Amino acid sequence: MLPAQVHAAPELSAVPGIDIKIGGGDPGSPSETATTVQLLLILTVLSVAPAILLLATSFTRIVIVLSFVRNALATQQMPPNQVLIGLALFLTFFIMAPTFSAVNETAVQPFLQGQISQQQALSQAVIPFKEFMAKQTRAKDLALFLDYMKAERPTSVQDIPLTALVPAYAISELKTAFQIGFMLFIPFLVIDMVVSSILMGMGMMMLPPVMISLPFKILLFIMVDGWHLVVKSLLASY
Repeated sequence: MLPAQVHAAPELSAVPGIDIKIGGGDPGSPSETATTVQLLLILTVLSVAPAILLLATSFTRIVIVLSFVRNALATQQMPPNQVLIGLALFLTFFIMAPTFSAVNETAVQPFLQGQISQQQALSQAVIPFKEFMAKQTRAKDLALFLDYMKAERPTSVQDIPLTALVPAYAISELKTAFQIGFMLFIPFLVIDMVVSSILMGMGMMMLPPVMISLPFKILLFIMVDGWHLVVKSLLASY
């Protein structure tokens, strides 16, 4: 027997829609045009930010030196990559703070206030980076790219093309980082050699020397306050 009353299923409510509308303002308004240009500029900077961070700042030297320290200690993944990259990133911001401040004062703020055009802002923003990179770039490396481009010798830092300055700065940073890394390896290499010689003299040739030397490396690094010295050397190198 069917029930006397059958309850109808509740009707499904309509799913609310989302309407996104871009525009709506006066296309000829200067404020609308400025906002659009600023948005495009921000998106452009964000898209090339990783390349700028790697090749036009101190990040490359710092992260390579920190990696050398970890390899010299032979501590495998200690400190983890995330810690090394995070430390390198904040040290980069600390070292590049004067350059970033100069870019903000000479390019970003005047552009946001409408005092200069977008092209002028880009030209002004490049100058502090050129001055920073030129101080750390070897003349030999810069001449390599200028000769390949068959470009004339620049009379000032502002005249150096970025297409030559950026790669010259990058290979100069790589050489400097490897020089610092070599100096870091020497004391730990001595410990490995001493431990290996002692083990061979005792006839323990099957015992890995790295296993025995690791505690002594860590002890030496702690006693000399290694992280303080490494960071101090990196800051002094700029």
